[in-house]
Amino acid sequence: MELKYNREGLIPAIIEDQEGRVLMLAYMNQESLEKTLETGLTWFYSRSRKKLWQKGETSGNVQHVISIAADCDYDALLIKVKQEGLGACHEGYKSCFHNQVVKDSDCTSARPVFDPKAVYSVQVLQQIYDIITDRQNNPKEGSYTNYLFHEGIDKILKKVGEEAAEVIIAAKNPEEYELIYEVSDLLYHLLVLLVEKGIKLDEIWQELNARM
Repeated sequence: MELKYNREGLIPAIIEDQEGRVLMLAYMNQESLEKTLETGLTWFYSRSRKKLWQKGETSGNVQHVISIAADCDYDALLIKVKQEGLGACHEGYKSCFHNQVVKDSDCTSARPVFDPKAVYSVQVLQQIYDIITDRQNNPKEGSYTNYLFHEGIDKILKKVGEEAAEVIIAAKNPEEYELIYEVSDLLYHLLVLLVEKGIKLDEIWQELNARM
């Protein structure tokens, strides 16, 4: 079987999950297809950045390849995957195809896995999580985060408890900023705890999504 790439050396790849939901459309060149076959994870070619990219490389929303099929003309691919994380769309939806062009009375509007307006907040938490992980792997002298890791789980848990109590106290007071400050402290120490226990944020998002 010989695939037919276009003049740019690319072939469209339709990504579908185990339930038959179309998740996204991307493009592959021969190298990205070979890396997909080699790793068992989807790799694509970015036409705008002119480089290979792995789906979920930074977000953790990777796609485990189940099967790859070509159409009857061998100029398009259908890749069935097991989707990890929140979904395939960077806007927070399970599928990139959530913008309805034609509606009918039987159509139900696509519902995001989480509010797209919250994407920025999720990204901020992920960035802080990544910094904490980097501190664990590359300790820096004088770092409070490294101090917590050095002291161990009991110290981290103690700080989580203390900050939770501070949140309760702040919530009883009229000043909103005090509550914002204490909640931020609590979130930070919870992220340290997650890193210490080897739990990724995506696992938290998945659990929250399951409760919706």
